[in-house]
Amino acid sequence: MLHHTIERGVLLITIDDDVSLGHHVAVARNITHLVKVHLPAPVVIVLSAPEVSAGMLSTVLRAHVLCGRFDGLMAVVTPSAPARRLLEANADVGGTRLVVFARTGQALDAMAGTRPAWAA
Repeated sequence: MLHHTIERGVLLITIDDDVSLGHHVAVARNITHLVKVHLPAPVVIVLSAPEVSAGMLSTVLRAHVLCGRFDGLMAVVTPSAPARRLLEANADVGGTRLVVFARTGQALDAMAGTRPAWAA
């Protein structure tokens, strides 16, 4: 369901399967733990399931809020244009901006080499 790797200094978290609304809190906490362990690496979350459900969107948005307190950079990748629009419209605007991409390569290019000011 959830796996991670480091590519070009970026924590790349992939969610392969749909996340039900009943499990989105636990998955968001797992993402938050990975982010905390790999600080100050920027994070890219890839939603690789063919359909992006409400549970998956909720998971990403919750993880974004939870990770916002770390002042890290986060991006999400999904090929689904409707999902990208929903993520952009519902991301926590009070914290660090959530950047949404259509392709993993674009996200890695944008996030590689970036770090928050406090990590310099």
